[in-house]
Amino acid sequence: MIVAIDPGVSGGIAYEDGGTVHALPMPATLGDLADLIRILAADGPTFWLEELPKFAGKMSASSMGVMFRNFGRVEALIASARCRIEYITPQRWQKALNLGDKATHGNRWKAHLKGRAQVLFPQLDVTLKTADALLILEAARRLKF
Repeated sequence: MIVAIDPGVSGGIAYEDGGTVHALPMPATLGDLADLIRILAADGPTFWLEELPKFAGKMSASSMGVMFRNFGRVEALIASARCRIEYITPQRWQKALNLGDKATHGNRWKAHLKGRAQVLFPQLDVTLKTADALLILEAARRLKF
C-alpha cells in the first residue's frame, strides 16, 4: 500500500488500497489526522511525504509557520505508527510525471496540476486540495523501489 501526502493545511492524502485509489482533503483537526494515519498505518504502507521548501519566497512567516507545523504533525504521526517514510520534493514528483514547471504555466499552475490529476484519475472527484496528493501517489508508483 502506498499513501501520498501533501502536508499543507489545504493539502490532501491519497492512497491505493486493493487497486482502488482514494483521495481525501487534509483532516481539519489533529485528532482526525491522528485517526486517519492510524487507520492507514494498519497495513504497514510506505508513506510518501512531500518535502517543504526551505525558503519563504513570497509566503509570510506566519504561513510558513503553519505549513511547517502541519508537516511536523504528519511526520510525527507516521513515525509513531512505525511506518516507512519516503520524502519527495515537488520538483521530483513533478519531473517524474513530466508536468513542466510553475514558470511555464504562471497563475494557471494549480489548475494545470488539477487537470493532470483528473486525467490520471478520471473516476475520482479531484479537487485543488487532493490534486497534489494524487500526483504524488502516481509519481510514487512510478518511482517505487
